[in-house]
Amino acid sequence: MSFTLSSSLSLPLSLSNQNPFTITTTPTSAMKFLVKQTRNARVGSLEIILGNNPNNNIININTPNLIISTCKGLPHFISPDLLSSIPSSILQVSPLHFTAEGVSTNTVTKLGGLHQMLGFNKYCIVAVPRDSIQCIPQFKGATKFGPSFDTPSGRLLVKPKDYVEMISCMKPNIWAALADEVPAWVSHKRNKTSVDRTLKWLDDCLTLNPETGSIFGAIVGGSSLEERKRCAEEVAKRNVSGYWIGGFGLGESMDERPALLSAITDVLADEKPRMICGLGLPEEILQGIAAGIDLFDSTYIYTLTLGGFALTFPLDKNGNQHNFQPSQIESDSTKINLRATAYRNDTSPILEDCSCYTCKNHTKAYINHLLNVHEMLAQILLEIHNTHHYLMFFQVIRDAIQDGRFEKFRQTFLESRRVPFEGETISA
Repeated sequence: MSFTLSSSLSLPLSLSNQNPFTITTTPTSAMKFLVKQTRNARVGSLEIILGNNPNNNIININTPNLIISTCKGLPHFISPDLLSSIPSSILQVSPLHFTAEGVSTNTVTKLGGLHQMLGFNKYCIVAVPRDSIQCIPQFKGATKFGPSFDTPSGRLLVKPKDYVEMISCMKPNIWAALADEVPAWVSHKRNKTSVDRTLKWLDDCLTLNPETGSIFGAIVGGSSLEERKRCAEEVAKRNVSGYWIGGFGLGESMDERPALLSAITDVLADEKPRMICGLGLPEEILQGIAAGIDLFDSTYIYTLTLGGFALTFPLDKNGNQHNFQPSQIESDSTKINLRATAYRNDTSPILEDCSCYTCKNHTKAYINHLLNVHEMLAQILLEIHNTHHYLMFFQVIRDAIQDGRFEKFRQTFLESRRVPFEGETISA
């Protein structure tokens, strides 16, 4: 089954025999989404057309995929000259990184938006209020006027009007509406309030339409199946280009998450892309993809890198993890700790068959040395490898979906990791 979607917030739906789901594009920015569904897990292609001329740069992102998390537009440790070594062209930013820390909206506007300001004309920029590292949602501080975030500059209340002003000046290709995210342990009444507020803020954002990029409606509801479904149904009625699923990674268990995800995705339009924050571990990624999620954030990569960890789990096409060989100590079925003395004299790359810049040019011993002398180059090399490895993980998953063997891949992956490393911790 194939669908085509182009972003538009004001033009009516037009149907044709060739493309049963087609919305005409806006003149300034266009997004097309083609999806081939295999049960719930699905592969697709997100096409971003930049500029007024359809012959301008076209960015193609295969889904499911990873959105590279950034701090002020750049990955946390990778410099612009090394960014091209990462096989990805989609970056996630938080508008609060800019406006909450000294850069005014007028300044960003004069510079021509984020693409011009950052010099990233060949990248798709996704703006999401939540940053799980620096701009953490604070449900106790939210009011009917807007959500509250803890930022490096203090707690900040963001109203829809202020947020749309940020979006207007930054001109991202995709942006998520404001959401009142709540943790899993709040009351049913608080879950209902979060959904009511999120829907109102979405309506406010649509009314204040900044006429830039494609808006993704936010879906919340905490651990309540009823409220998750209600929010998804209401957002699906709105004229949005896609869906941003929030409120995950905030205390819900792995066991209750599949039902929550299914309550959401079962009522969403198949022809629109779905993005989520808060799922990072390989097991969590597989949970999300099984439910039909298309795009994931990558704050998990930052956590690993900051701790001195390198991803090393096998990228076996069948999902088999039995081939993992722990090197002495400080290892598990996912990663190795390159701070360990076991790697002080190890002259091999992180992974022999890895094609990333780090593995092609440097050894475990060198990275171990850089970590022990607190040299930032260690984090640069680790983030390059970890990002590259995770992107290859998504490639293996896409291949499995296309071949009709995703469910078997997922079960093999989970079972083969569970047996030989029973009792070990897999989180970063």
